[in-house]
Amino acid sequence: MAALALLPLGAALAAATPPPPKTGATITVTVTELRNAKGVVRACMTTDEDQFPRCRGVPGAHGATAPAHDGSVSFTFTNVKPGRYAVALLHDENANGKADRALGMMPREGFGFSRDAKVRMGPPSFADAAVDIGAEDRGLTIRMRYML
Repeated sequence: MAALALLPLGAALAAATPPPPKTGATITVTVTELRNAKGVVRACMTTDEDQFPRCRGVPGAHGATAPAHDGSVSFTFTNVKPGRYAVALLHDENANGKADRALGMMPREGFGFSRDAKVRMGPPSFADAAVDIGAEDRGLTIRMRYML
């Protein structure tokens, strides 16, 4: 009976406990101009110039996947340490985990990069897509582009 009487006290103490200290910024990436709700949208945010635009196996990279929605979708990355980051997006319409190509070169699926970095004969350089992230929370908007 005494244990039951302590339950409300335990709940009150838990509610009064402050949240853990924030260790980085919260970055919200809003992806616009999705052409359909097929598959998933994959996002990669990295500081690694040599590995951009990939995330897999890159230490310190932030990766996320969300179901596609006609129009737009958002990602939230938490505890992002200050630094220079570039974001790459893929609208993986068939959800096969890779960027499908026509004729071995032209992307069949949507893609996008921070700073709306241009695609020429391949993905943009890290420098063209990089944004500086500080300690403050911020939002980025990236337009999805389709070639076919």
